[in-house]
Amino acid sequence: MGARIREGCPLSRENGGYDANQIPCQEGIFLMRSSRSRDRVVVTFDDEHAVANAGLVLPAMLAARLGLEAAANEMLDLGGRPGAAAPGRKVMTLVHSMTAGADCIDDVDVLRAGSSAKVLDHRVMAPSTCGTFLRGFTFGHVRQLDRFSETALARAWAAGAGPDDAPMTIDVDSTVCEVHGYAKQGAAYGYTRQLGYHPVLATRAQTGEVLHLRFRKGSANTGRGAERFVRELLGRVRRAGATGPLALRADSGFWSRHVIQACRDHQVSYSITVNQNKAVRATIAAIPEHAWVSIDYPEGGEAQIAETRYHDDRPIVRRTRLVGSQASLWPDWRSHAFITNRAGELVEVEADHRRHAVVELAIRDLKDNALAHCPSGHFSANAAWGLLATVAHNLIRWMTRASPRTRRVSLHAVGCDVCEGPRRGPGGVASGGGRDRDHPHR
Repeated sequence: MGARIREGCPLSRENGGYDANQIPCQEGIFLMRSSRSRDRVVVTFDDEHAVANAGLVLPAMLAARLGLEAAANEMLDLGGRPGAAAPGRKVMTLVHSMTAGADCIDDVDVLRAGSSAKVLDHRVMAPSTCGTFLRGFTFGHVRQLDRFSETALARAWAAGAGPDDAPMTIDVDSTVCEVHGYAKQGAAYGYTRQLGYHPVLATRAQTGEVLHLRFRKGSANTGRGAERFVRELLGRVRRAGATGPLALRADSGFWSRHVIQACRDHQVSYSITVNQNKAVRATIAAIPEHAWVSIDYPEGGEAQIAETRYHDDRPIVRRTRLVGSQASLWPDWRSHAFITNRAGELVEVEADHRRHAVVELAIRDLKDNALAHCPSGHFSANAAWGLLATVAHNLIRWMTRASPRTRRVSLHAVGCDVCEGPRRGPGGVASGGGRDRDHPHR
């Protein structure tokens, strides 16, 4: 069986199917070089019924039930600034684009692809319009948006997502939002030596909801404005409907007598990591050996905990060291202490304080989504962007515990057709299988 060239193939030089010579091959086998003329390929998205992110109907329905667009129209007033008209639809356009994975203003266009806007309960605004709207914010307008985010939280909790009279644990932390370029107002180098902003935020430990967020310039110390933030936070969750016992956890950046006094004034229990200053080290050294209790620790090390008194607080100390073949690296005990006014068994209180690390999961989710970038050169615009990111984050948390990346793949990025016949699901999205009588090709 000799080699030959097959003739009569529809992929030929004449019809532009490929631009390379055919290669002789065995009989019954057709080989050809791949085309390099990719500029000949035209991809269109012209089906007026197609929806790329049909899963957005879920957060859209929730936002409509909570009345978020009307709340934004009522609470936001930019005066005579550009973009001041109809703030509700701009806020919801930004929020819903963030739930779909937007991390810059141009990503708002994801809501304008095909018929995606039909699954939403508001008019979708253009990216340029949303950018003009954000740049119109001042510090006072950011505070208006703060009130809007609190209203969203209160309405969701009233609808059943809140803690009611059950105990609730609040985690306070800060993070660095890295930026690039020299035109970012307020961006500076901080303790991480990265150019960016340094917001402080609080989350609900049980669910990962963001309870409060305050943008700060990049050079701000971790504890800057901490007392005011904590007082606003505790008043905020009480107004939102949390009537049960509250506990606050924080790291050493928030250790100060002002933060402690704020917790006491609001009758909130707390556990806050302390800095290892001279007085603290002396207190730890005075703990007798018989007071130390061994706890579980990974293989290759050991840990012990003990408690003592420091002023009017209850310090709990955990000390660790390596054992075995690695002991020569850190042969001495390394101590980690926090103060608390919480009652309970030593082991339980210490273990609960270490669970403060769950706040990093909420920070990770925010940075994996809208806070991956701070898109504007204006500080107040970025502060407003951050608050809207928390609203979008909470909308997802009120529906599912999935991470943003998992949610985008399995929940929102669902293609469908929009139907107007009897086989119609929520938001006009086609539900169920089979063929539609008016559109038998589906």
